[in-house]
Amino acid sequence: MRAVKTVISVAGNLRSDNPDMNELICLQAIRDTSLAQFSQDDLELSSAILMDLFHEAKTAKNVNDYPCSAVQVYDCIVVISEFINKCIQLYRTSVVRHGLMLVGPPASGKTKCYEVLGAALTALEDQPSTEGGVYRAVQISVINPTSISVQQLYGNYSTNSHDYHWKDGILPALLRKGAASVDKKTQWFILDGPLDPGWMDGLNSLLDDSKKLCLSSGEFLHLTDEMSVMFEAQDLAGASPATVSRCGLVYLEPSMLGLLSLTECWLKRVPEALRPYTEQMNSLFSRFLQVREESVCFGPGGSVKTLSF
Repeated sequence: MRAVKTVISVAGNLRSDNPDMNELICLQAIRDTSLAQFSQDDLELSSAILMDLFHEAKTAKNVNDYPCSAVQVYDCIVVISEFINKCIQLYRTSVVRHGLMLVGPPASGKTKCYEVLGAALTALEDQPSTEGGVYRAVQISVINPTSISVQQLYGNYSTNSHDYHWKDGILPALLRKGAASVDKKTQWFILDGPLDPGWMDGLNSLLDDSKKLCLSSGEFLHLTDEMSVMFEAQDLAGASPATVSRCGLVYLEPSMLGLLSLTECWLKRVPEALRPYTEQMNSLFSRFLQVREESVCFGPGGSVKTLSF
């Protein structure tokens, strides 16, 4: 039901922005809410399934001017279209969900994805938004929940027999500070680390439509409309279905960036002492990090892609 509600919300936004869209609204809404979750290998299959359901409709192009044009304010040395698409997908997901998950292997660009999007939204502050209203500056707070205990994350009662009182954890303290803020910036609370039910289950009520964090003291902290919670993890192995179903998911892959784009960025930022050797190093990178696709057959019609260096 949460997924259906999200699709309906996106379809409503599309209808308000494009009154002339008819049969394409449902297809485009499903694509906007689901394609961000798929890997590159699954995109072709998912697109084929959607076209089987909407065989008379063609895929609509993106008609909204999303804030990807401002990503260069974050000192983007190399602009990769697939990475920009992920930033746009994260923005679309953040419009309809206040709980999000950035999932992908290391070096897939998860951290840079929300940092670039946050810089773009900040650069567009007070300008008209495609979703109504105006863009707001983004303030990001990052927490590593696996580096602290559950009591340090949520809070606990003091064990001092002379002073028995409640002490906020890191997350409630950040939520209180954000709620008391008067500048009304968009606030993202990033929980960066492996997902584990030991500390995640306490967030289920926060990820619900009620947006309430239930503390052991009996107090409820409410998320404002400007607040969102993001999880950044390698996989969903430790996440419970109850938590995953409450979040919008964006999946990133290292192949989206490639090795040569990383070396190109590094070469443009090398110290002055190495500047005379950048062309030689670039030649070596291009020679030894060139990715080739080879087909290895495992039977009739079966093949896999391998990387050769």
